Amino acid sequence: MNLYPKLILDALAHVRYPGTGKDIVSAGMVQDNIRIDGKKVSFSLIFDKPNDPFAKSVAKAAEQAILTYISEEVEIKGNINIVFKEQVKSKPVSILPNVKNIIAVFSGKGGVGKSTVSSNLAISLASLGYKVGLLDADIHGPSIPKMFGVEDAAPYVETREDGKQMVIPIEKYGVKLLSIGFFVSQENALVWRGGMASNALKQLITDVNWGELDFFVMDLPPGTGDIHLTLVQTMGITGAIAVTTPQDVALADARKGINMFLDEKINVPVLGLIENMAWFTPAELPENKYYIFGKNGGKKLAEELNVPLLGQIPLVQSIRESGDDGKPIAVNENSIAGLAFRDLGIKIVEQVEVRNKTKESTKKVEISSNR
Repeated sequence: MNLYPKLILDALAHVRYPGTGKDIVSAGMVQDNIRIDGKKVSFSLIFDKPNDPFAKSVAKAAEQAILTYISEEVEIKGNINIVFKEQVKSKPVSILPNVKNIIAVFSGKGGVGKSTVSSNLAISLASLGYKVGLLDADIHGPSIPKMFGVEDAAPYVETREDGKQMVIPIEKYGVKLLSIGFFVSQENALVWRGGMASNALKQLITDVNWGELDFFVMDLPPGTGDIHLTLVQTMGITGAIAVTTPQDVALADARKGINMFLDEKINVPVLGLIENMAWFTPAELPENKYYIFGKNGGKKLAEELNVPLLGQIPLVQSIRESGDDGKPIAVNENSIAGLAFRDLGIKIVEQVEVRNKTKESTKKVEISSNR
């Protein structure tokens, strides 16, 4: 039996609140904290006032709807929590209270070097003295374990005093990192429904002892979809960073991704754009630049959308080789490419400082369940 959030919401849409006659999903009464653990399902229902006369009966109806419309095998009895709007407002905004800044690295399409940029950016920030975490949120194509040379690593679990089990991230090059790649077979393709992938990602964020971090970098899957919406609904993202290559097809997709984050319903600040593979420089001719994918496409897009151009990273063989060897080029701070990523880290720190001084504190994005 495959359970995923949308299946739960579809069942709950059959339940109506007697006070208004609306179903509890479209009325926004189902809190965005659906948790699935095997057959066990838990979530909260939100009511306006503590003395709501329908609270218990609606919770009972919700329980029965899941058993009726999904399966009697679902473990739901006793797992529906009743909360009130006053309680919801008083809760902390962040699910990672010990993390100062959450950075989402995204691309409109695959193959533009987003994971390479994420890995080297995380290492550069760590080399600057910051506490850094890196989450490989590319559920269907995790590549961070290979880039860090830790494909065979097995994160262990510790049990807290309250009995909750927490995963301990792998640490390398001064970065705490975690990936779904640590928990699935490297040989077999991972085929999950969108809801299942979103739920797995939530657990990689919330069921992990990340500790205190200055920067939490998330390597998002390419494109725009359920994973991206899950993230903005799960946590307040400090800012997003777009990665693109100079050619038109990549720029068109990057534009869509940037516009998604800037949409008034999402409203996540875009810290800037990185143009990767900006030009090709052969090792034997380090002064030469060959614009094989077009010239300054990322720079022009940044100007068009009025977002900062954070950097232009050249296409050099050493970057690819370093990633394949499990030792990202940023580890070698004296190399040309290593220096480029270090400069990138400095610029991102500056952009985050400006963002935090000029904009409100990060908040979760509230998107109605019947979007």
